[in-house]
Amino acid sequence: MDKRTNIIELKHITKTYEDGFSAVTDFNLEVKQGEFITFLGPSGCGKTTTLRMIAGFDIPTEGEILLNGEPITSLPPNKRPINTVFQRYALFPHMNIFDNIAFGLKQRKMPKRLIEKKVKKALELVDLEGFENRKTDTLSGGQQQRVAIARAVVNEPQILLLDEPLGALDLKMRKEMQLELKEMHRELGITFIYVTHDQEEALTMSDKIVVMSEGKMQQIGTPEDIYNEPINAFVADFIGDSNIFNGIMTGKLKARFCGGEFVCVDDVEEGTHITAVVRPEDVLLTSPDRGIIRGIVTSVIFKGMHYEIIVESGKNEIVAQSVNSASVGERVGVVVEPDNIHIMIAEDHTNIFKAEINKNYELEYNGRILNARITDIIKGSRMDEDGTLLDVNGLEIDRQKIRVMASIQPQDIRMTDEIEEGLVQGYISNLIYKGDHYSYVIHTDLEQDFVVDDEYLWNMEDQVGLLMPEEKMNFTVKR
Repeated sequence: MDKRTNIIELKHITKTYEDGFSAVTDFNLEVKQGEFITFLGPSGCGKTTTLRMIAGFDIPTEGEILLNGEPITSLPPNKRPINTVFQRYALFPHMNIFDNIAFGLKQRKMPKRLIEKKVKKALELVDLEGFENRKTDTLSGGQQQRVAIARAVVNEPQILLLDEPLGALDLKMRKEMQLELKEMHRELGITFIYVTHDQEEALTMSDKIVVMSEGKMQQIGTPEDIYNEPINAFVADFIGDSNIFNGIMTGKLKARFCGGEFVCVDDVEEGTHITAVVRPEDVLLTSPDRGIIRGIVTSVIFKGMHYEIIVESGKNEIVAQSVNSASVGERVGVVVEPDNIHIMIAEDHTNIFKAEINKNYELEYNGRILNARITDIIKGSRMDEDGTLLDVNGLEIDRQKIRVMASIQPQDIRMTDEIEEGLVQGYISNLIYKGDHYSYVIHTDLEQDFVVDDEYLWNMEDQVGLLMPEEKMNFTVKR
């Protein structure tokens, strides 16, 4: 059990902007002294906003931030023992390297000899000894990043925040800097909080990873936990490559997905709808007669260390990684060992929204009248000759005291690029491939997310209209 004290605590943090958009919602986190924590997620998930609130550049709309047990929610950045390294290095071009690093120390009016000592130590830490008199424009991107890090650590902060600091570097330099940052963290012994959208970067460097989506924490854990035991389909899809399939438990330690029955190690009740996650490196290709399921190879791509092989089985596509190649058109069998199948109880993605009742007792949503009749929804009700809604006892029903909730399943919604035809409009904010279809999240103009299943591939950020047949909707009344 980790007995280190919490250096930072975020309690029910929410950040909502003037236009009503919530960048972060009810976020809770405890960071131990000396940990390397990474916020990982796609663009717009709230990770940088969370980092800025820890730094003091943004103030939470709700919630509290504690540093060493003391509230700092409203404390300005210069009063916090926290330094930040940004993707844009923000070095002063008119200063040499020494003066760039010493800037914060000079602002604090430290003695000259002490400044020289601290700058020298910082330069040694980032492997830039002898660069004191160089100008910033003579340095490579990797060297400039080292200067930015040295400028931050020279102030001896309790916490170092790093916002996508390697994003501007090429792949080779980024991999080198990942290892160097990990070593710096070990040498300094201070707390690092790191932001990235790069899964490999997070897995390589972190003690713990916080996976974020849509302003919320999806899962927190060690790199091994996050990779091997994803809590939901989003995490499984975002962390590394995954095969994700809908299925059902058919018996004790038995699951059916992709048209085959597989033995697994997760003891989930028979009849439960599940999501099965299988990493490509755990898919074993064999002869057709030895496979639990059979398929045809449709693609083979050499990736350097392995071949990526796609097998089509019925409506499903299975991605395998193997050191052995295959031939397009070849018939193969597919086997997965029980402990390489991760079973999650399927999430309920039923779309639920409120339908308004207008003065004529018609149902509306997003300004459009629905064909559903209120008298069919409220059992025993009827309209009298004056247009008044009466209950089963002949008493008037006050439309303002009842709520009608509509629901529709993801597979019953169709997306269209004829945006105005949709009952509601929005853009694709997330997508996950589930073997035989894509699961999309549509963030609508009404600030509500809808989940849509579609066999066709759309692009992230595509603007779409959602066609929702009323005969596929279910309506319930709440009083």
